[in-house]
Amino acid sequence: MNLLNIKIVMLLLSFGTIALSGKIAHPLHVSTTEVKCNERDKSLEVSCKIYTDDFETILAKGYKQKVDLTNASLKSAMDGLVKKYLLSHFQLKANGKVLSLNYIGFEIDHETTYIFFEAERIPQIKAIEVNNTILHDLFDDQMSIIHVLCGKNRKSGQVLYPASRFTATF
Repeated sequence: MNLLNIKIVMLLLSFGTIALSGKIAHPLHVSTTEVKCNERDKSLEVSCKIYTDDFETILAKGYKQKVDLTNASLKSAMDGLVKKYLLSHFQLKANGKVLSLNYIGFEIDHETTYIFFEAERIPQIKAIEVNNTILHDLFDDQMSIIHVLCGKNRKSGQVLYPASRFTATF
């Protein structure tokens, strides 16, 4: 192996070590939202998936307090922040009517936070509108991927900042 190849290998190993230690942020600013129609219960089940580091950053910035979503002893306090943030940055309409969302909770899975909501007493769905500004106040390259599933129909799309709306008709 010549000196140039050794330098390239060392450089790649250095970047790999820095990336693994969390010193380089992920280059993609994306959240994913899934809305499922539960026809039996006449409800909509909502889950939002957000990178935990980004989510903790925006919660700390917005609410001016220490945020640690992985600390079990802070779960109750973090639930309050998560609920407050999501309810102010996420809205759901069914057939043109704004829905009341019930916060279920959140869970951490590796580097991702999942947040769960439910809307109850939903009539037959003709259209669902998702208005999502999650992380818009942190990144100007934020992308929201949205999936809406009703019965056997699946509608998906991406919403790029500054846009915030996705509509699925059935």
